[in-house]
Amino acid sequence: MAESSEQALESGGLRDVRSLRLRVADDDQYASWDEIYLDNVVRVYRLLYAKVGNRADAEDLTTDVFVSSLRPLDTSASRGEIRAYLTTVARTALARYWRSRLGIDVTTIDVPADQCFVDDLPAESDAPRRAGRVLDGLPPRYRRVLELRFLDGLSVKEAARAMGVSVANAKVLQHRALRMAARADPGDE
Repeated sequence: MAESSEQALESGGLRDVRSLRLRVADDDQYASWDEIYLDNVVRVYRLLYAKVGNRADAEDLTTDVFVSSLRPLDTSASRGEIRAYLTTVARTALARYWRSRLGIDVTTIDVPADQCFVDDLPAESDAPRRAGRVLDGLPPRYRRVLELRFLDGLSVKEAARAMGVSVANAKVLQHRALRMAARADPGDE
């Protein structure tokens, strides 16, 4: 025999339907998590790519941002609040990234607030020229390990083989090269 809704509530079988409220999402709110993701993934990726300079790390960091945001994010917040929250999570992910890679704290994303919503990357960037200057300022072995790892996209093991060194040595060379590159001032020209 079917039990009444009151009996079901008492037995814990159903939630109290009186406490449920339907809400219509207005233009300033997202209708679902999918909409939040689709509207912000490119913006977050571009923001992180501009800071780390390579596709693989920017993709990983973007994934981290959205996975970290999945549970704590209040999907009923306004679009601006959600974008601000995602930017804060991106800042945290970026700080973790630089701390683990270089041992330095980078906790600011110094992008003007209105630039965070720009849909297009700048047409021309001076990043390749600046990266070339930094690489040119490194000792040959340091420059070579960074070229193999980040420009050629080789794994540490493959880079070690190409340089004729052990994997442990390649890791040390890469670490030292990244630290030296981080201290280099690309504006010295």
